[in-house]
Amino acid sequence: MAASNQAQLLLQKQLKDLCKNPVDGFSAGLIDDNNFFEWSVTIIGPPDTLYEGGYFNAIMSFPPNYPVHPPSVRFTSDMWHPNVYTDGRVCISILHAPGDDPNGYELASERWTPVHTVESIVLSIISMLSSPNDESPANIEAAKEWRDRKDDFRKKVSRCVRRSQEG
Repeated sequence: MAASNQAQLLLQKQLKDLCKNPVDGFSAGLIDDNNFFEWSVTIIGPPDTLYEGGYFNAIMSFPPNYPVHPPSVRFTSDMWHPNVYTDGRVCISILHAPGDDPNGYELASERWTPVHTVESIVLSIISMLSSPNDESPANIEAAKEWRDRKDDFRKKVSRCVRRSQEG
C-alpha cells in the first residue's frame, strides 16, 4: 500500500508540473479524477514526419509500484508503425522492465529506469514516430512495409492521420 501511495504522490506531482509547464507535441491528463494510475494522452503527429497533422490518443497505465516499474502505453487511435503492436501497445525500450533483456536485444541501460517521467516517456514515443526501429519490430508487417514498400506504408499512415483528425 505504501508503494501505491508513493506512486500516486509522484504521479500527482508530474500532472501538476505538466499543467503548469505544458510541453509541445502532446497533452496528458487523468481519465478519471479519482484515479492517478490511468492517464489519457494525445500526441500530435510530429512535424516533417508521415504522422504530421495527426492527433493520436493513447492510454498510459501505471503499475502500483511506479516508478520502480514502467507504465504501459496503448494507442486507442489507429496506428500503423513498426514499434506499435496491432492492438495499439507501444513497444520501446524504456517501457520494458528494468534489468537485462532475456532476448538479448537491449542493453539494461536502454530499458526502464525510475528517472523517467510522463514527459520523458511521451517524448520518447514522439521520437519513435519520427524514427521507427525496424530491427526489433512489434508489428512485423508494418516493419516490412517500412523497409520494402514505402508507398504502401505511407498510404496506411495517411489513413491513420485522416481518421485521427475526424475524431
